[in-house]
Amino acid sequence: MILKAIVEDQEYSLNVPESLLAGCDDYCDKLDADMDAGWQMSREWVAQPNLEQRCQIVADKLLTALEKENHKLGMLMAAYILKRLPNVEAVELDIQGEMQNNGFRFRAGAPVAAAGQQPEQAAATAGAPTGLSRMQAMAQAGNDVTKVFKVGKAWRFSVYDHASGSWQESPLIATAQEAERLRQAAFRERYEALIGDNG
Repeated sequence: MILKAIVEDQEYSLNVPESLLAGCDDYCDKLDADMDAGWQMSREWVAQPNLEQRCQIVADKLLTALEKENHKLGMLMAAYILKRLPNVEAVELDIQGEMQNNGFRFRAGAPVAAAGQQPEQAAATAGAPTGLSRMQAMAQAGNDVTKVFKVGKAWRFSVYDHASGSWQESPLIATAQEAERLRQAAFRERYEALIGDNG
């Protein structure tokens, strides 16, 4: 699988073998375990890096690997990004050392983001109020599903998980229009779950 790495006006195509992608789960989990303890992202300490921040941290390691021509490390970093960000096409690397400025480009359509929404929704409504009136459900769904917001060069929204009492972020989505479409689907699904038998 190919990940493009863009450094200023240079573009590198990193061809990550399928065998490496299939066999690097333990390494990726170790990276995640290291980041679970928090990470210094340039001037800011991030206690609990989210998925995008983790990929920005790894992208910074990828830049170092490219600069040092460490091919093996570069492939491992690229594999992490490919595994954690489905539909990623390219990573734009910030050479000033500001890892929060590392950005990601996604293939148009982002089908995995669409598919990924469905299973989470059923679990996320466990513990939510049901049997609400249409107006109550509309208001509650509005509270449970955020508006679309920009993350780097991609978009996402969040859905409140009543079962865990936490917000679940959608996958990164390539375009605002696609993110809005997926958000509407999540909103409609939450609305219908809240109405329950009253629908």
